[in-house]
Amino acid sequence: MVSMKEHQYYVYILTNDFNNLLYTGITNDLKRRVSEHKASLTDGFTKKYKINRLVYYETGGDVNGALFREKQIKSGSRKKKLEIINGFNPEWNDLYDDL
Repeated sequence: MVSMKEHQYYVYILTNDFNNLLYTGITNDLKRRVSEHKASLTDGFTKKYKINRLVYYETGGDVNGALFREKQIKSGSRKKKLEIINGFNPEWNDLYDDL
């Protein structure tokens, strides 16, 4: 019997120092990916607007489920995103150091 390696997937939301911009992403290595955002290693929206504070994440073992959830969050209103963050991290602390 072949053993399939289990994967962990993360859907996450980042913000900037002013908590006024939000970015939703997906990764299979949350600590590495957030560290890349913090170091501004990838050109784009997060680098341009200094969006590098992790304020929300959820985990799952299914890539398709994680992709669906990412699209669900991205397509939701700003109000819905704020509700998600406030329910998980009401102080909007940067969760990176706790990973």
